[in-house]
Amino acid sequence: MVLVAAGAAHWLETRPYSDHTARIPVVVLAPLLASAAIGTSLHADSDELDRTAVRRWWPRRLLALTVLTTVALALAVPGHPEAFGGPAMVRNVLGATGVAVASAALIGARLSWLPMTVYGGAVHLAAPRTHGGAAAVWAWPMQPGSQAGAWAVALTAYAVGAVLLAVRGARPEGA
Repeated sequence: MVLVAAGAAHWLETRPYSDHTARIPVVVLAPLLASAAIGTSLHADSDELDRTAVRRWWPRRLLALTVLTTVALALAVPGHPEAFGGPAMVRNVLGATGVAVASAALIGARLSWLPMTVYGGAVHLAAPRTHGGAAAVWAWPMQPGSQAGAWAVALTAYAVGAVLLAVRGARPEGA
């Protein structure tokens, strides 16, 4: 996925009449796919076996996958870091993962990809071309990397997702 994201970002920038904003689909879609994988990885086929472990596995799995994905995808979009480069990718991975993890706690790990996919698609279609203002909050995945409001929403989503998962755990299937 990282190689595809890097190739797509490079290809989009080399098109005639394009600039660093051409990478927006990559900066939105790659974290969406990564968060779907992280969220569904929180599903355990044998909850009983996980409960008998000395240490819970989900925190290590969540942290390791988030760090690995964040670093790899940030390196996939070099150049213009102040706009749609590494910082925007890091923010979007954290925010999308937070939404997916919260979804795993509320609707189950197998469907945890669904809310962020719907939200990401809607924001990609409806976000204004201008950045900042109220759009920095509701359209945070479509904002440049330096938008403080977008960072606040993404970090809050990650923190809320982690807390929900710590308190409730991934919702059991069939419950």
